[in-house]
Amino acid sequence: QVQLVESGGGLVQAGGSLRLSCAVSGGPFSINSVGWYRQAPGKQRDWVALVTKDSSASYAESVKGRFTISWDNAKNTVYLQMNSLKPEDTAVYYCKTLGPIVVWGQGTQVTVSS
Repeated sequence: QVQLVESGGGLVQAGGSLRLSCAVSGGPFSINSVGWYRQAPGKQRDWVALVTKDSSASYAESVKGRFTISWDNAKNTVYLQMNSLKPEDTAVYYCKTLGPIVVWGQGTQVTVSS
């Protein structure tokens, strides 16, 4: 079965950078799209970015120009490069497949200090 394993979260100062990784394994499925989501304490889970296997990418307005999503097909890994981080980016970040089945990762904590 499909499994997502996330890594790369941590503590960083405002203005710094982090790169999150989402390793996709299992099958035999053909995953076409993977998204990143985040959830801050006491808030709902919000969409952050989406990438397709042919490298088409889209972003939430709040992160556009600062975050970059990419998919390394050879490594079966989706990345989220986060630059110019702000305290309001603090949240648990999750990756998720969009099809043919929906699978969530376990989440990784990102904390941005002021």
